[in-house]
Amino acid sequence: MSYLAITCDTLPEAWEQAVLRCWEEGDRIRTEYDRPGDPESRDCTAMIVARDPFQEPRIHKAFPGSLEALETYRQEVRLGIHDHWVSPEEGKWSYTYHQRLFAYDLHGPDGGARAVNQFEYIIEKLASTPHTRRAQAITWKPDVDPAVDDPACLQRMWFRIYGDELRLNVHMRSNDAFKAAFMNMWAFTDLQRYVAEEVSRRSGRPLRPGAYAHFADSFHIYGSYFSEFEGFLSSVRKRSFADRTWDSTNELVQSAFDSARVQIEQEKAEGR
Repeated sequence: MSYLAITCDTLPEAWEQAVLRCWEEGDRIRTEYDRPGDPESRDCTAMIVARDPFQEPRIHKAFPGSLEALETYRQEVRLGIHDHWVSPEEGKWSYTYHQRLFAYDLHGPDGGARAVNQFEYIIEKLASTPHTRRAQAITWKPDVDPAVDDPACLQRMWFRIYGDELRLNVHMRSNDAFKAAFMNMWAFTDLQRYVAEEVSRRSGRPLRPGAYAHFADSFHIYGSYFSEFEGFLSSVRKRSFADRTWDSTNELVQSAFDSARVQIEQEKAEGR
């Protein structure tokens, strides 16, 4: 297995460099999702660090999704807008990250169940004990995940205060480098901002989001979409970094986010 370490200032730069290095240096290996004739995937273990994840530009234009989808995913992870889709007994989703982080299902020895808000613990612990190393949340459920077709990729989030910064380390079991990682990073850093704001409010100590570290045991590019991936490589070769990225305060970006919010509210009103 190739082991790669990438450190950059901004989120889109860190993601781009990680994807490129996975493509260039990653091992060739089969996956459980390959179809007959698919090339072997490129795969590595990666540590990806954005020193200042809230420095602009914050968005890479080449992530394979719309700006509307980016805002919807942020709300899915941060606010739980799709938690009601979880219903494995009906053949629907078996989890959402928000559900696992904010309402982790625990069963006691008496058979009773309770939902644990891990982020309430994280925020209170950091506010009361700023030097703690125990501010973490997990997602994996050993009684559920080994048997499902699409088990949680996110495994753990670990928060630590350094000076006036709140840093976040995220640990992924498996991470689609091209099609998922940027959206993951975008949503997870929004959780980082949320925790920094809440700890600041409760403790009276101003905190800002600091470095973001993204660890992936398997950071991979699937062979099934190599032809689509050529478009990403072509963009990197032909366009400047400024042309490959967006400032998140850009009018076009904010308009797309607003459209997503309107659509989300409409879906709520219709019970979807």
